[in-house]
Amino acid sequence: MRKLITGGRIITAVDDYVADVLVEDETIVAIAAHIDVDADEVIDAAGQYVLPGGVDPHVHFRMPFAGTETIDDFTSGTAAAVRGGTTTVIDFPLQSRDKGLIETLDHWHGLLGQDQPMVDVGFHMIVSDLSDGKLAEVPRLVDEGVTSFKLFMAYKNSLMADDETIFEALCASADHGLLTMMHAENGGVIDVLVRRALAEGRTGPKYHESTRPAKAEAEAVHSAIAIAEMAGAPVYIVHLSAEESLHHVAQARARGIAAYAETCPQYLFLDSSVYDLPEFEAAKYVFTPPARAKHHQEALWRGLAFDDLAVVSTDHCPFCFADQKRLGIDDFSKIPNGGPGVEARLQLVHDGGVRTGRISLNRMVDVLSTTPAKLFGLFPKKGTIAVGSDADLVIFDPNKREVLSVETQVSKVDYCNYEGREVVGSPTVVMSRGETVARDGKVVGRPGHGRFIKRAQHLEPLPGRRIDTSIKVIS
Repeated sequence: MRKLITGGRIITAVDDYVADVLVEDETIVAIAAHIDVDADEVIDAAGQYVLPGGVDPHVHFRMPFAGTETIDDFTSGTAAAVRGGTTTVIDFPLQSRDKGLIETLDHWHGLLGQDQPMVDVGFHMIVSDLSDGKLAEVPRLVDEGVTSFKLFMAYKNSLMADDETIFEALCASADHGLLTMMHAENGGVIDVLVRRALAEGRTGPKYHESTRPAKAEAEAVHSAIAIAEMAGAPVYIVHLSAEESLHHVAQARARGIAAYAETCPQYLFLDSSVYDLPEFEAAKYVFTPPARAKHHQEALWRGLAFDDLAVVSTDHCPFCFADQKRLGIDDFSKIPNGGPGVEARLQLVHDGGVRTGRISLNRMVDVLSTTPAKLFGLFPKKGTIAVGSDADLVIFDPNKREVLSVETQVSKVDYCNYEGREVVGSPTVVMSRGETVARDGKVVGRPGHGRFIKRAQHLEPLPGRRIDTSIKVIS
């Protein structure tokens, strides 16, 4: 099957030019100023951008948490992703303390196969326990294409790993070429603050914010980087939300430490005023870390512009308001922590970042696609537009207006964090390995098109057919 995309403005992390793109089956086979071939389908992209498909390295489908499970599975979650221009996601098999790493991975493969994703899916491994010889399973994980860990410094008695486990995981990462992701909050301090709030009768969702202060995040970010430095390992801070936390990352990078960090749209576009909503409405915004005071947003945008923040992920972790969030109706600490996000990432960052001049088009592609692909061993098959790369492509109309709403979203969750916000710029065609999976805001892909993708080690290229990343436009 040949598809020809004509006249689009191709935007990668480094390039910006008008050209045609020829796709054959799953792969980009030619890029030129004008391509004259017989094609099964010709897509006119004149006046639009042609972007590499988004890579979201932080989603939670089917995640068990707080006595329930995230509402999106691998079918609905990946459908939501493609509607918003994301064509690769990385999810998190969650190790129970009595389970091995490979046993955990096998279970998640079973869930993935059962759900039939619409786009390609990779896995990180959430680690809670490395006792009883479990470290010996790490080389097998690498062979299986799972080349990153995630550890939690919060949620005592459930997800939280102690310093010994964190250090051992980081040492294993250094030995085997993995990247360790850290949920950085001081869980002990937070637990004390939560107990005090509840004892004083402060039980509503607004107290989620005050019991998870920015300093608790910043202290844990500093600690995570210090432990990683001792282990000689790279470290990646997930969902960074606070200015002081960003300072610790920037200072580490200035000293030559391999420290990376992501932020998420909820920290760029929402602020702590959401916790002033009446009654239980604020529970929609109980995600972790919480939305911060507004002044943190400009610091995060500067971090994105100057590369102290490497990635915008979503931490898509959706729980329905009508029933799941209400598990904490009388105790905010029992509200499942998480919110939706995978569907609107590109639109929000384009509208609030590019159109306002905070970041360039190239930088938008970098933080949404290219850098996550590089950091997590997917580049150059994913994350760029080059001959030999997967035909994961987004044709994006920069002038198309859309109002974000639960009424039009694809995710199963029953609310939209950005309800009523108008955004300018939206995908018109989304392709995953050459197959059109979304068109004009409608998901047209088929469940089962997506497949598990084995990732290379940290910063290593994903092997495959020859890929020319230095392709130039020819006349």
